[in-house]
Amino acid sequence: MKNIVILGSTGSIGTQTLEIVREHPELNVLALAAGNNVDLMEKQIREFRPKKAVMWSEEAAKSLKTKIADLETEVLSGMEGMLDISIMEEAEVLVTAIVGMIGIRPTVAAIQAGKDIALANKETLVTAGHIIMPLAKKHGVSILPVDSEHSAIFQSLQGNPGNRLEKILLTASGGPFRGRKKEDLVNITLEDALKHPNWTMGRKITIDSATLVNKGLEVMEAKWLFDVDLDRIQVVVHPQSIIHSAVQYVDGSVIAQLGMPDMKLPIQYALFYPDRLPMDGKRVDLFELGSMTFEKPDTETFTGLALAYRAAKEGGSMPTVYNAANEKAVSLFLNRQISFLQIPEVIESCMDVHKKIENPNVDEILFAEAETYNYIGKKFVKGV
Repeated sequence: MKNIVILGSTGSIGTQTLEIVREHPELNVLALAAGNNVDLMEKQIREFRPKKAVMWSEEAAKSLKTKIADLETEVLSGMEGMLDISIMEEAEVLVTAIVGMIGIRPTVAAIQAGKDIALANKETLVTAGHIIMPLAKKHGVSILPVDSEHSAIFQSLQGNPGNRLEKILLTASGGPFRGRKKEDLVNITLEDALKHPNWTMGRKITIDSATLVNKGLEVMEAKWLFDVDLDRIQVVVHPQSIIHSAVQYVDGSVIAQLGMPDMKLPIQYALFYPDRLPMDGKRVDLFELGSMTFEKPDTETFTGLALAYRAAKEGGSMPTVYNAANEKAVSLFLNRQISFLQIPEVIESCMDVHKKIENPNVDEILFAEAETYNYIGKKFVKGV
């Protein structure tokens, strides 16, 4: 029996993690945390019977407590609640599936408590990789990637020493607007941007895929996860999404991980690593596939990717600003307050005015986030 805690249980990764738990009784859900989806959380609690459950707002926690008054599950709220369940003594793996920088503190606490991390929260490494990776090494904790691309890299590295790695080939689908130029994107609607050709994901990450910002965040994440320089991470557009990423070794060999576009595969691999367990679902049929194609990313049209490399090279608090600006810009786009093409404009504007902090601690990271939100509120939201 392996005891797991899931942060973000009502989101896309969280619900798929619970699908895997449903299929594997050797996994035990010790605690769940979510935002404000009380109804879904109630259903999850009644099915998986965790010891504790956390809702982000006190109001949602009170509502949940009333709904499950007949059960023994303890209901907590806010950051205090997330920190509480992240260090539960019986917990072995913390699945961080929440969106945003609220994932940093629970991840740090879990590492310090000796818990392995199944990481689906990009922001944790993008903004605090310089804190997280040394801390994990100090406490002997494994950081197991859940993103399909990073899981593919991780799998392709198995059995090979890291110092034999020459280059990471980080694949991207290209999103729904692959091949279009900037002038073609002027009148893009929210509905257009949410139609991803291959993956079924949450709304925020779907927009990030359409702008290629998601790939920029993954570049930064890969830098920390695999301890490689940025110039050794090459983004390759692969529209079929069958090769999830690959690594090139110093002898020229390329090893890739292939599979159908299904997030349950990397989630299950992280939960059971180093074992591989059977999983139902469609298999890759090379005859049916016929061919696979590869392209260079268009960073002139999709400037969010170029801005990510800039943020990563500048380092310090700049990746935090990149991430925070994107989070806010995507939120504004989802609320139809700015256009699709304004998303990278917001990011660049925030990066241009930011005074970089060289080696930020967690408080400084969160301050840079708040400062970025405040700037966007004054410059882009007022009067919208």
